[in-house]
Amino acid sequence: SGQKVCYGDLKRSCYKLAYFQDLSRRVGFQEARQACEIDGGALLSLESEAEQQLIENMLQNLTKSGSGISDGDFWIGLWRSDDGLATSRACPDLYQWADGSISPFRNWYTDEPSCGSEACVVMYHQPTANPGLGGPYLYQWNDDRCNMKH
Repeated sequence: SGQKVCYGDLKRSCYKLAYFQDLSRRVGFQEARQACEIDGGALLSLESEAEQQLIENMLQNLTKSGSGISDGDFWIGLWRSDDGLATSRACPDLYQWADGSISPFRNWYTDEPSCGSEACVVMYHQPTANPGLGGPYLYQWNDDRCNMKH
């Protein structure tokens, strides 16, 4: 389940945010991807700074809704099919959108992507974490292991 927000004037008419405080209900990247496809959609591909800002606003509204939301990153549809064999220099160019879109827009956190065994991407949502070198862990992207539960 999740909160569905629809707009009539955007390329994508609806976005659905699914957030689970219950850690046992969180899923890995492939499970999240399949759940979106079963629901008739796809994991989010972000195509511009404006769309990034729209999603940030939606997450802020979700936080303000009184649902008691806590830390928890969100899967987005960016991933790397390579099994970690790429050099760190080439690695950022290997990420692709799961829905096949070709947007070059990226919003990596400082020093990301770190590559290696981390091939799937989350949008940070850790409002209670102490800021790191790149500032608060809010809304920037981080590559993570695909089997992590978000």
